[in-house]
Amino acid sequence: MSDVKIATGTVTHGAIVVEGQPFSEGEKVTVLSYADREPFRVSPEEKRMLLESLAQADRGELVDADDLLAELDETN
Repeated sequence: MSDVKIATGTVTHGAIVVEGQPFSEGEKVTVLSYADREPFRVSPEEKRMLLESLAQADRGELVDADDLLAELDETN
């Protein structure tokens, strides 16, 4: 499994300044932004669940989007 980091940052002068452990030069990152909203915060349990979900995806334990949508249609 590849290592996954979750970090919080702030855009300062057009650059993202990350709190905590720095990322290595050239490391690939994904940025989520919620414009004009309160900061996105997670509890330690939610963070654990997010990391486990990412680990499941890394292992190929995925749900097909068409299957998920069909299941949601059935429940409504």
